[in-house]
Amino acid sequence: MSDRYPIRPMIPSDIEDVLVVERDAFQMPWIRQAFINELMKNPFAHYLVAVDHEQIVGYCGIWIALDEAHITNIAVLSTHRHQGVGRSLLKAVIRRALELEAVSMTLEVRESNADAQRFYKTFGFKKTGIKKGYYTDNCEDAWIMSLTFSQF
Repeated sequence: MSDRYPIRPMIPSDIEDVLVVERDAFQMPWIRQAFINELMKNPFAHYLVAVDHEQIVGYCGIWIALDEAHITNIAVLSTHRHQGVGRSLLKAVIRRALELEAVSMTLEVRESNADAQRFYKTFGFKKTGIKKGYYTDNCEDAWIMSLTFSQF
C-alpha cells in the first residue's frame, strides 16, 4: 500500500466520486446503479478506492467466486496516472483475493490496450484466451489474462 495514496474499501458514499473516475477512464462507463448493485447486493464483490487528500483518484473491483478472483474494473483518474495508483490498487486487490483464499485471478482487457496489457504482465498476468467481439461499443476483442497465485 502506498503512503501517498492510501487504499481502503469502497463504501456507498464513495459512488459519486468513483463515477468521476469511471467517466474519465472508460469509453463505456458504468452507471450509478451498477455500483450500488455491486456494493449492496453482490456478495461476491469487493471494491477498493485509492485516495489523495480525501479525493478518490482510483478504484478497483473484484468478484470472488469459489477460488477464483475476477477483476471487474480498475481505473485511475487521468491526472493521477503513472504515479503508482494503479499499482497500489492491483497489489491491494491481489492481497484481498489471497486473504479470501483465491488461487487465481482473471480479467479482460481490450486487444488494442497495449499499455494495460504491459501493466498486467508486470504482475505476472499472461494472455490465456480471447473473447471475440466482447466490447459492445465497437465489437473489439478482449484478451483474457490470468494470474496463478502459486507464484506469490
